[in-house]
Amino acid sequence: MTSAPTTGTDTAAADSAQLARERRDLRLLLAGRTVSAAGSAVTAVALPLVAVVDLDAGPALVGLLAAAVWLPWLLLGLPAGVWVGRWPRRRVMVGCDLASAALLASVPLAGRCGALTPGYLLAVALLAGTGGVFFQAAFQAHLPELVAAERLTSANARLQGGTSLAQLVGPALAGPAAQSFGARSGLLADALTFLCSALSLLLIRTRPATAPNGPATPGGPGGPGGPGGPEAAGREADGPLRAQVASGFRYVLRDPYLRAVTAYGATANLALAVGQAVLVPYLVRELRVGTGLVGPLAALSALGGVAGAALAGPVGRRWGTARGTAAVQLVAVPFAALLPLARPGAGVAPVVLGSAVLAAGVVAGGVVFATFRQRRVPAPLLSRVVSSVMTLNHATLPLGALLGGAVSATAGPRAALWLSAALLLLAALRLHRGPLGRVRDLPTGG
Repeated sequence: MTSAPTTGTDTAAADSAQLARERRDLRLLLAGRTVSAAGSAVTAVALPLVAVVDLDAGPALVGLLAAAVWLPWLLLGLPAGVWVGRWPRRRVMVGCDLASAALLASVPLAGRCGALTPGYLLAVALLAGTGGVFFQAAFQAHLPELVAAERLTSANARLQGGTSLAQLVGPALAGPAAQSFGARSGLLADALTFLCSALSLLLIRTRPATAPNGPATPGGPGGPGGPGGPEAAGREADGPLRAQVASGFRYVLRDPYLRAVTAYGATANLALAVGQAVLVPYLVRELRVGTGLVGPLAALSALGGVAGAALAGPVGRRWGTARGTAAVQLVAVPFAALLPLARPGAGVAPVVLGSAVLAAGVVAGGVVFATFRQRRVPAPLLSRVVSSVMTLNHATLPLGALLGGAVSATAGPRAALWLSAALLLLAALRLHRGPLGRVRDLPTGG
């Protein structure tokens, strides 16, 4: 018995159903990530406030706390990409969400029991950062399993826009909540948002068509049979851990565009971490901003991130995903110099303006660069390449946080903010003068 031929109507109906399912799943993913990002934005304000207000911490401890969140990328970032490639990615993300919820909820409990110490806060930051390593490695590789390639830029823009919106709402709530209920309340709120993220992931219906290390599509340096192409990825899929880690690194190093984008991200993150490590003490002690206003000021700055997510697509279409994005960074980063120029009272406005424009550039670049990696790298290598890139990018965050704390302790927070601005400008100049400044668009295949 022969089956009936597939008609154009049947194909259109199947495509329509697939698109509807994709949109539903993306809405769930977007909702979960936005809520979780709002909680993380609360924690970004609440954690240093707990250290400063409850434990009377100085700049060195605040810098150590910021470094502890990112230190796991140095220790586990590379093997995490290999392990995530072997495991169901959504299950990894749900597990990370649940573990992070438990960790953050333990801080108010420790405070009630009189067990809250600098060491305890550092341990929570370190373990929560470990969960973030595995979550991000899985998330970046999972999105292309849910969304068609031609819609990845739009999906990344919506996710980044949601994150920026969350960073607008989260800090706005963190300051007043800390003033009314204590700084620890923000960490409990973040724990609840991780539970919401886990629930949204469990409700997604789409299942990957292949195993995590399944067949790849041609692309990337060397083409299908090249040294970094899909055939090489397949040969290394079941090899030793060290060989699999090396394959992701080699792919990044051999691709001039991935190499340039990764170098920019690492340098920019170093600079941003220098500034972020001293920002809360700078606002509270130098600019005499009340704890209830720290969050709202950070929220106003996040408006730039919302604008950057919305502009990423139009900028790429008008001026190119390579040249246009590099130019956006070069325009945005000089605004970081406004932060150390701020003064108490109305003079705090430069912090808001500088942070907002800087956030717009960072988020616009993040949308374009994430889409580029997802479309450039073969499927079997994606989690490994993403982990290699993110490890290199995140490795500089603890270094920057420690550097910011050290500079602030010896020369004051304004000196640390000037250093942050100078490093950002150097990173943007290097990006613009590299391969991204010589072509209109980033390539999507080898």
